[in-house]
Amino acid sequence: MKTLISTALAAVICATAAPAETFRWAGITDPQTMDPHAVNSAPVTSFLNNVYEGLVRRGKDMSIEPALAESWEPIGDGEGWRFHLRHGVTFHDGSAFDASDVIFSYNRASNEVSDVKGWFAPVAQVNMVDDFTVDILTKAPNPIFPDSIANWMIMDAGWAAKVGAELPDKENGNAATQSANGTGAFILSDRQPGLQTTLLPFAGWWDEANHNITKATFTPIKNSATAVAALLSGDIDLINPVPIQDAARLASNDEIKVVQGIEARVIMFGFGHAADTLKYTDDAGKPNPFQDVRVRQAVAHAINVPAILQTIMRGNAEPASQLVSPAMRGFSSTNAARPAYDVAAAKALLVDAGYGDGFSFGLKCPNDRYLNDESVCQAAVSMLAQIGITAELDAMPVRTYWPELREDNFDMYLLGWSPGTFDHEHPVRFLASTPNAEKKLGSWNFGGYSNARIDELLPMIQSEIDDVKRQAMLDEVTHLYQSEHAYVPMYVQPLVWGTRSNIELTQRPDNFLILRWITMN
Repeated sequence: MKTLISTALAAVICATAAPAETFRWAGITDPQTMDPHAVNSAPVTSFLNNVYEGLVRRGKDMSIEPALAESWEPIGDGEGWRFHLRHGVTFHDGSAFDASDVIFSYNRASNEVSDVKGWFAPVAQVNMVDDFTVDILTKAPNPIFPDSIANWMIMDAGWAAKVGAELPDKENGNAATQSANGTGAFILSDRQPGLQTTLLPFAGWWDEANHNITKATFTPIKNSATAVAALLSGDIDLINPVPIQDAARLASNDEIKVVQGIEARVIMFGFGHAADTLKYTDDAGKPNPFQDVRVRQAVAHAINVPAILQTIMRGNAEPASQLVSPAMRGFSSTNAARPAYDVAAAKALLVDAGYGDGFSFGLKCPNDRYLNDESVCQAAVSMLAQIGITAELDAMPVRTYWPELREDNFDMYLLGWSPGTFDHEHPVRFLASTPNAEKKLGSWNFGGYSNARIDELLPMIQSEIDDVKRQAMLDEVTHLYQSEHAYVPMYVQPLVWGTRSNIELTQRPDNFLILRWITMN
């Protein structure tokens, strides 16, 4: 009998009482670090949401709910937000949680060496009112600020000082890279990077435990066939993702559930806007064609998104026209159309730009980060060849990929983005703002795209409380980055998880696996 669970937002499967069990799950990407402020990527944030907690968290329906803060309210006329902290919370080592840990975690996470510093671009300062009250003052009224810090995780100031992890160290690592001391529902028991990571329930957790897991182990399995075999044999209880080509076969197995949905993540290509010359192939050192909007538009027309969705994604993904999906707040309905697949138009644009004879360049892609990422890039190479552009593909593990992008070692690259706030402002801040370390803006804008009008509109979008006025500004921003082809959005990535039939869980559109919602029957 076929078991297929499909939802547009999230598949929420009700928990029932069951004997305690060991839960084993696998994914293609091992979390790069156990430091919640060192790497701003979904594999890290998703995993650590089981170990660390923030002032607020997202529920099963993605709504914001209290966590280490019991409540919060705006201060004055848009001056900021006051958070009232939860009493009686302890870290995994038994240390008490209070406001000093929040202040420490803000200073640590907003530091220049932190990969999550962009979350705090709107913040002017953070003040400790008393041991259980913290004021976060913003540079302008910011009605969505509580939503923006759902993944900001609080660390124990005393523990960090004791182990020498006062600041994150993404490149070289420190004690927080391989160990952890959070307040979350699970304790990090053992960490073997690239092999296995083990979590145990935290008996002293402040909240009610609704799971029945006695031990949870994560194993990175890059080979999809190996992951499927492990699921079928019962060696693994959950794999994420299920290879698209295997979804129907697995769903027909009585011992397996396939849980499907649509993720919030938009998959796109980015360009080296700020690079004056190409860096790869025989054309290295020549003027960078991607600085010409006509060339970027030609790429957009050359990428056959319908074919990618049909052949590589097997009809399980939705086309994307902008940096967020239609399900996100601030999606621009007036700019919903995406460039049509048009080889003739693409060739004409290249001729007009002076590249009628084509050129070659380096395309960087991960091979273990997004669903079918390398296959998508291989397809793009063939599609670009049809218009006379030769792409030299360099696909690599994500652990190597992010450093390459941060060192500007690309001509064009693949990126997926899921807005942590589920709001269009989020990718505008991270991807479309001119990179500015002092203002903590554009921290994932690897190509250096810049538009002064977008920079001008962003703080206005962040502070506007009138939804109609705010949407009008987001519409303008969308039109600007679309008309300049700052990126080539292609599709919204599907969610396809496979579990043993005795697993009951919640699948959220952010693709976070939350262990406290899992029961095993």
